[in-house]
Amino acid sequence: MSTKIRKGDTVEVVSGRTEDKGKRGEVIKVDTDSSRVVIQGVNLRSKHQRQVQAKGRTVSPGMVRFESSIHISNVMLVCPKCGKPSRLGVQIEGEKKSRVCKKCNALIDE
Repeated sequence: MSTKIRKGDTVEVVSGRTEDKGKRGEVIKVDTDSSRVVIQGVNLRSKHQRQVQAKGRTVSPGMVRFESSIHISNVMLVCPKCGKPSRLGVQIEGEKKSRVCKKCNALIDE
């Protein structure tokens, strides 16, 4: 299944955990199989890491903070022109498809 949100887009969290709602960030990774995205600085998790030696390197122990994935239905793309979260449409010109903001009709892909 193809998604309208791509890596590098700025998105806003519209539903989910209370502390993450309303946050904006850049999409780091898109997983189309499970319809999930990883957003920079959103949905942070903590993991206790023990000291491990692998392939001659030592991984330092302690708590590691990392971004966990969030479902793609809980985020909306922020339009670069109007700066508001909006739905996306697809405009077809010949054989080229481009994403369009539904609020201001601005082209997202330029």
